[in-house]
Formats: sequence, structure tokens, C-alpha cells
Amino acid sequence: MARAGLSADRLTEAAAVLADEVGFENVTVSALARHFGVKDASLYSHIRNAQDLRVRLAVQSLAELADRVAEAIAGRAGKDALVAFAGAYRSYATEHPGRYAATQMALDPDVAADSAAPKHAEMTRAVLRGYDLWEPDQTDAVRLLHSTFHGFVSLERSGAFHSHPRGVEASWLRALDALDSVLRAWPAG
Repeated sequence: MARAGLSADRLTEAAAVLADEVGFENVTVSALARHFGVKDASLYSHIRNAQDLRVRLAVQSLAELADRVAEAIAGRAGKDALVAFAGAYRSYATEHPGRYAATQMALDPDVAADSAAPKHAEMTRAVLRGYDLWEPDQTDAVRLLHSTFHGFVSLERSGAFHSHPRGVEASWLRALDALDSVLRAWPAG
């Protein structure tokens, strides 16, 4: 019998909090069971296994990030949209490091298609249309933006930038200026 009050949604939300506290890679069925004061087996009536839990957490985190980005870029275009998008992305990664790590999880194509991943991709492409970029250049630019944002926030979170006297925020703003310049002057194919 399922323990009263436990559900897949409640377990996913608790896993999200746990991921932010101890890291996405440390979210396990055992850790979640300890959090609720139950045996591991009690959770298996709500989730299939640790992989199922991680996928649920990734899907939830993608939705949270997409909602944050959507709110940030609403009504914006060009550099203003780029900066808002990047800021929402970076703040989510900073505030929710475990959830952010979950957004980087490779998902089964069917799961990805039913998640907020397509919404996130479409918002990125909408920002790029403000720069008059269309396929195949959009795909290349999407990859450039994701690589830059992910690389920056990952290095920032690891402390790699803090040994230099130049402030991290100043470098972030210059990186966004550089991306804006690259997008405005995108080379012809």
C-alpha cells in the first residue's frame, strides 16, 4: 500500500530540493526515502526506479527554466531579448544548481518531445529571428548560445573565474555584447 501523502509529483518536488542541496548526481531513491523517513520500497509504487525519478526531475526542471525564460523575454527583441534570455538562464542555474544540472540530462526523444524542451528551443529561435537568422544558421546559433551560456555558468559555479581580479559580472556582460555582435554580423553561408 502506498504511504499516505506520497505521490510521484511530491517525490519529484522533493528530489528537486534535494538536487539543489546535494547535487543532481546524488539524488537517489535511498536519499529520497531517507528524506521522507520511509524504506526505499515505499517509493516504488510511485516511481519505477532512480532513472525514472531523474527523468521526472529533468522534465520538471526544463519546464521551470522555460517558464522563467518566457517571462524574461516576453515583449523583447534583439539584444534586449538576448540579455533577458541569458540572465534568466544564468539566474536559474545559480539559484537551482541541481535542477539546472537536471536540464542537461539527455532524454529519450519521446520524453523530450513531450517536455518543455521544444518550448525552450522555440524561444531561443524566436530570439534569433530578431537577428534575422534562419535555418541552417539558426541551428548553429542555438548551439553557440547554449554552449556559451552553459560553459559560462558551469565555470562560474565551479569557482573557475574567481581567481582573477576582473569581476565575473563584467565578463558576463562583455560576453553578451560579443554574442550580440556576432549574431548581428553572422557570416553568410
